[in-house]
Amino acid sequence: MQLNIIAMAGLLILGICAGYLGGLAGVGGGILVVPALVYIFGFNQHQAQGTTLAMMIPPIGLLAAREYYLRGYVHISACLLLISGYLLGSYLGGRLAVHLPDHVVRKIFAWFILLVSLKILFFTPTKT
Repeated sequence: MQLNIIAMAGLLILGICAGYLGGLAGVGGGILVVPALVYIFGFNQHQAQGTTLAMMIPPIGLLAAREYYLRGYVHISACLLLISGYLLGSYLGGRLAVHLPDHVVRKIFAWFILLVSLKILFFTPTKT
């Protein structure tokens, strides 16, 4: 896929918005970038998800996480366990996703976002 100057500028702006949302609310990659790549930039679902995963590799653990860490908001041992699980889970999920039709992957993504949204909107977390 060849990118023209307008698409390049749009992708840079999308990255800025996703980074801002990520730093502000802990979201952005999947929730903002994947739909934008599909509906604005014409990527198929597999391309959008693969590109988003590759995009998140460098920045995820750097500047925003550093700010949280400096303020004592990073639980290191929990983080290491999550990384271990994420490595295995992302490998298994990626292996499955590339064998599914594009429309099935898109529906899985949409249902996941819908369920998470409903949970956040209508269910208050229990306080411990």
